[in-house]
Amino acid sequence: MIHNLKRAVVAIWCVALIAGSGPAKAQESSPWGDVDSADMAADLIFVRPVALVGTVFGAAIFVLSLPFTLPTRSADEAASALVASPFEYTFNRPLGDFDHCGATRHACGA
Repeated sequence: MIHNLKRAVVAIWCVALIAGSGPAKAQESSPWGDVDSADMAADLIFVRPVALVGTVFGAAIFVLSLPFTLPTRSADEAASALVASPFEYTFNRPLGDFDHCGATRHACGA
């Protein structure tokens, strides 16, 4: 009997917490668009690690491309495309915001 009462109290408490968070979520807004917790979780768990691996591979490819880009004086462009852009996307972007990078919050890749 007491066990069922405890379950009911916990269930009501959980429903109240979830219902109470709805209005707070509806009021928050960001100048860069709405970012929800699911986007933040996906960014933290999946996107950032993949972007980090992409940054490391981009740096390796950049080093391998140096014999070809140095004579043509295009090493700066290669560094930007292969290292700087992935690095910025990985480390200089708000959590859950997939569109804006940098301190000025410009479009990623721009």
